[in-house]
Amino acid sequence: MARDIRYVDINIGDKASLSKTISEHDVYTFAGLTGDFNPVHINAEFAKESMFKQRIAHGMISAGLISAVLGTELPGINTIYMNQELSFLAPVMYNDTLTATVECIEKNDEKHRIVFKTTVTNQDGKVVTDGKARVMKK
Repeated sequence: MARDIRYVDINIGDKASLSKTISEHDVYTFAGLTGDFNPVHINAEFAKESMFKQRIAHGMISAGLISAVLGTELPGINTIYMNQELSFLAPVMYNDTLTATVECIEKNDEKHRIVFKTTVTNQDGKVVTDGKARVMKK
């Protein structure tokens, strides 16, 4: 069940995370939803000739996990996701288990805005996606 943490109860350094293993079904569903059928994501024969030598998941799937943490864990429901800076640092392979973590690094009490450091790591602890998100929370 999604949490609803009040703005006043969030402190610098607070963290939350969630993990998900990225399946072939997830990648194909994302491709269908977004229309991004880049063959490096869905065509095994094509991907063998790519720099990765195999299919990779869309980088934005990792960004979606950040959104899930912000909307369900910290700050939780009633959060307005305002913007996100992202750097994709490593490929996400099929069957990787990703962990998205958000950490409160800044608060603006007047406007009820919070900045989070956002990090997604794979099962080996390698950072695949890094960035910052700004949200509004009442």
